[in-house]
Amino acid sequence: MKYQIIPVTPFQQNCTLLWCEETKHAAIVDPGGESALLIHAITTLGLTLEKVLLTHGHLDHVGAAKAIADHYDVPIIGPHKDDAFLLESLSEQSARFGLEHCEPFTPDRWLEEGNNVTFGHETLLVRHTPGHTPGHVIFFSDAARLASVGDVLFAGGIGRTDFPRGNYADIIRSIREKLWPLGNDVQFISGHGAMSTFGAERISNPFVADKA
Repeated sequence: MKYQIIPVTPFQQNCTLLWCEETKHAAIVDPGGESALLIHAITTLGLTLEKVLLTHGHLDHVGAAKAIADHYDVPIIGPHKDDAFLLESLSEQSARFGLEHCEPFTPDRWLEEGNNVTFGHETLLVRHTPGHTPGHVIFFSDAARLASVGDVLFAGGIGRTDFPRGNYADIIRSIREKLWPLGNDVQFISGHGAMSTFGAERISNPFVADKA
């Protein structure tokens, strides 16, 4: 599996293209905005988009989801249904943050703990990881040893829990019980900022290091 990270919106949210090297079939994770830029990247790479995948319902992660899905006539998959209230409030979110207006939408499929999502010959495992939002999920490729973790974990930090229905104890539990068992060697792509590995964060992350 190959990937390309494309930061979008003033929040510099890490939208990620994932694709199967054999088939060139792809999924796009968290298209938060700038649909024209993302469509150009998909075209330039010669990819066939199969799915739009969402880790959670915050505007900077879903702002271009409907536009991309409609352009390619593909389904929107995720997040967990506990984030429905966020997707229903997208108009209010876009007004609050001064971003391009975003109409509410309902995904074609909600995700649950242990689900699989496929594209091309690739399979991603879904883990439900509440804390930043109640319906947050992450996507993990065992074959590539790569995880897309949205706003749960960052290099040197964790996701905010002061948004509606965020919960600090839940996010710590999600990281330690859902992410760490996947393996120290796993590289992860966060919703913002640089990549890291679970092993590195277990050593040095001030919030969730093993000795924290």
